[in-house]
Amino acid sequence: MSTHAAVQEIQPQLSAIHDARKFLAGYLTPTRLMAAPSLSRATDRRVYLKLETDLPTASFKVRGALYALARNLQKAPIREVVASSTGNHGAAVAYAANLLGVKATIYLPENCNPVKRERIASLGATIVQRSKDITDAFEEVVHYAHEHGAYLLNDATDHDLPAGPGTIGCEILEQLPSASTIFVPMGDTALIRGIAAAAKQISPAVRIVGVQSEQAPAYYLSWKQGEAICTDTCDTIADGLSTRTTVPANVIAIRHLVDDVLLVSDQQMLDAISRLLFDEQVLAEPSGAATTAAMLHHESQGGENVVLVVTGANISREVLQRAIAPR
Repeated sequence: MSTHAAVQEIQPQLSAIHDARKFLAGYLTPTRLMAAPSLSRATDRRVYLKLETDLPTASFKVRGALYALARNLQKAPIREVVASSTGNHGAAVAYAANLLGVKATIYLPENCNPVKRERIASLGATIVQRSKDITDAFEEVVHYAHEHGAYLLNDATDHDLPAGPGTIGCEILEQLPSASTIFVPMGDTALIRGIAAAAKQISPAVRIVGVQSEQAPAYYLSWKQGEAICTDTCDTIADGLSTRTTVPANVIAIRHLVDDVLLVSDQQMLDAISRLLFDEQVLAEPSGAATTAAMLHHESQGGENVVLVVTGANISREVLQRAIAPR
């Protein structure tokens, strides 16, 4: 398969994203695009925040999980849906399953975010929590799905899922047609593949900048070197970015769709959480604040009209206290 054909296969087409918008409109409303005056003054450009924290699980993940589960229910009956997650995808799958009348089982790492775990539990999902990290949790959930005949909703590889977050790209360019650059956190890449596919098909001149953690740089390294690279650890404060394995097809897609990828440190994300909270009155978890951290520490990136995607607000009390503690 040629590179172009591979990209066409893995990235959602605009028709699929429009289909996702039509479906999701029955359950979700568009999230706000909010001007960020303090960040604008600090960077001498017009900065906007895309607040995915408005969504029911306080994270963008519900867009993809709800659309993907509904699409697969159209194809065949599903008795049980299973997923591995550091938290937000698990909550999204639990929310979608609850809404669509399907049993959900979520595998979480042992040291997962307690706020996210509680959200999953409140949505009625069964939780299995015994793995060291997300990679180990995924290996367990694959075995469980095979043994029990459950549908595995894996946000890194599901064909339908990226059209859900692709709707974010459509919303941004409707809310701000003059957007020049969109900063997007990059974990398993479903989010950035969706947003970039939508944005590039609507407005090819828009720059897409991915953001990863310095301590979980697998996709950054893969994007730079043009091959799937895995890391030994992914020990970052940003659990939403803590991936250490990569999917070759996803690497091909981001190499085609993403203009640049930047790294941020845990401390930079903590500083960005504080900045967003006190200066813009926006609560963000570390992965949600990663785009703000990247823009502030890579001033050459951006253009005149910058959009920072704030992906989630499910921050633990411990991390929030670290972020706002006097230094």
